[in-house]
Amino acid sequence: MTDDRTMTDNSEADDLSRTFAALADPTRRAILARLAEGEASVTELAEPFAMSLPAISKHLKVLERAGLITRGQHAQWRPCRLEAAPLGEATDWLVRYRKFWDGRFDRLDEHLRRVQQKDTP
Repeated sequence: MTDDRTMTDNSEADDLSRTFAALADPTRRAILARLAEGEASVTELAEPFAMSLPAISKHLKVLERAGLITRGQHAQWRPCRLEAAPLGEATDWLVRYRKFWDGRFDRLDEHLRRVQQKDTP
């Protein structure tokens, strides 16, 4: 039997997995960068890429499943828009490890200073 904390952690991990999997592709990152400027249609999002609209739609579905975009509907226009919350969750997860890396870099800096002092006549 699992407790609530395990279920929450697993759910968070699944969300993070979807976010990072979506961000792993450069086309999807470029789409998100474009959407950071404002809403856009699928056709507008496809313009800079040498790929078909169905291929772009597949990328959009991955982003949508990860919660990184939503698609609205205004008459015939279905604009896509950026949803930043999953990016914030990914950032929060990465920040947990920043202290670890900062500590390692601080120790490396100190080691390099000692080595340079020994080499200085």
